[in-house]
Amino acid sequence: MNKNVQPPADLHADMVWIEGGTFRMGSDKHYPEEKPVHRAEVDGFFMDKTPVTNRQFRRFVEATGHVTFAEIPPNPADYPGALPHMLKAGSLVFTPPRGPVDLRNWGQWWDFKFRANWRRPYGPGSSIKGLDDHPVVHVAYSDALAYAQWAGKDLPTEAEWEFAARAGLEGAEFAWGDEFTPGGRHMANTWQGMFPHENLRSDGFERTSPVTTFPPNAYGLYDMIGNVWEWTSDFWSSRHPEDAPKACCVPVNPRGGPIENSYDPQQPHVRIPRKVLKGGSHLCAPNYCRRYRPAARHAEPIDTSTSHVGFRCVVRKAGAGA
Repeated sequence: MNKNVQPPADLHADMVWIEGGTFRMGSDKHYPEEKPVHRAEVDGFFMDKTPVTNRQFRRFVEATGHVTFAEIPPNPADYPGALPHMLKAGSLVFTPPRGPVDLRNWGQWWDFKFRANWRRPYGPGSSIKGLDDHPVVHVAYSDALAYAQWAGKDLPTEAEWEFAARAGLEGAEFAWGDEFTPGGRHMANTWQGMFPHENLRSDGFERTSPVTTFPPNAYGLYDMIGNVWEWTSDFWSSRHPEDAPKACCVPVNPRGGPIENSYDPQQPHVRIPRKVLKGGSHLCAPNYCRRYRPAARHAEPIDTSTSHVGFRCVVRKAGAGA
């Protein structure tokens, strides 16, 4: 990849300044990994108004020649014991079953499809034609980080992301208040119906949606809840620390480097480290994964890409092109 290619200056235009501060992070009301509610502090930063779109990611690929993780066949040395016929380029695509299934087995609705990637989000035969304003998906952590570095940006920490999503609504259940659909209005792209087989599409969308479809939060940020999960720079932990600042970024190598060099310093025994995802996605439903809330979090291995994970970026130096 040619890292010397400069990104267009307007990549910094669609960002908003988030004044830093102290807030109560996490939740004691939902999933155990969100506990405990604790004090966190962040400095001011700029954040992308929306998740990175297919249009923006295409510009990056055209400028740099970047090849995403999902487009490269896995190295057998990184996956000892894997069946040879499975070591092909591809990604996980949500494929709804025909009827109710055991919700403890996510393999009932996730299908690893060969040749599925950001250009072919649903596998061979699909394309992103007409989806320029939808969030890019099938991006692994290294892809998100590569884009951010090219754009002169970074990936947000978990604390930065949650602070921005809350937009000053201290302790509120959702990014817009305490009612999920105020006045019957859908505020985010989530799942309606019985997941994973019944999608009522009451919000108008079966899968991803254009990034400015739903109302922004009080900071002017779109899709902080729903549509796609978003990568953060934090390594996963099963619980929050109590009243401790959140650590920032420990970059991982792009896929060309060995996975062993991209380890979690807190869990060096974990072969493939995990990062924190935030925000929930269009697959979050009342009967499964009620993670369409600012406090919600999810662990994602850095070697994984799916049809419901994207990202957005931050700039931490005031005045840096925004």
